[in-house]
Amino acid sequence: MLAGVPMGRVGFTQEALPMIRPVNHLVTAEGDIIIRTHAGAALLSSATQSAVVVYEADRIDEVTHTGWSVMVTGRAGRVTDARLLSCYHAALTPWVSRDMEYMVRIPSELVTGYRLER
Repeated sequence: MLAGVPMGRVGFTQEALPMIRPVNHLVTAEGDIIIRTHAGAALLSSATQSAVVVYEADRIDEVTHTGWSVMVTGRAGRVTDARLLSCYHAALTPWVSRDMEYMVRIPSELVTGYRLER
């Protein structure tokens, strides 16, 4: 389901407070989430510390009140492998006009979700 939507939200902790940021993503064959980010980003700091983060995306129909939501929880990590960085840079175009040279991987350690049905 996550591969079928272009963006979601990443939740993490910054200075002991919850933060949520909208981001676009890539889903790997293993089900991990890849996000591009920039130097100085709070998410990059979380990834450097292997902090637990959550990624949530959904598709909700406002007319029928149906849809789904999926959450992936895992310890964020910075992608440093040159081959993977090259692949991810080619496959994941940032939505913002800013230098987004860093990649963060959220392994799918815990996947939860729900469907909204009538």
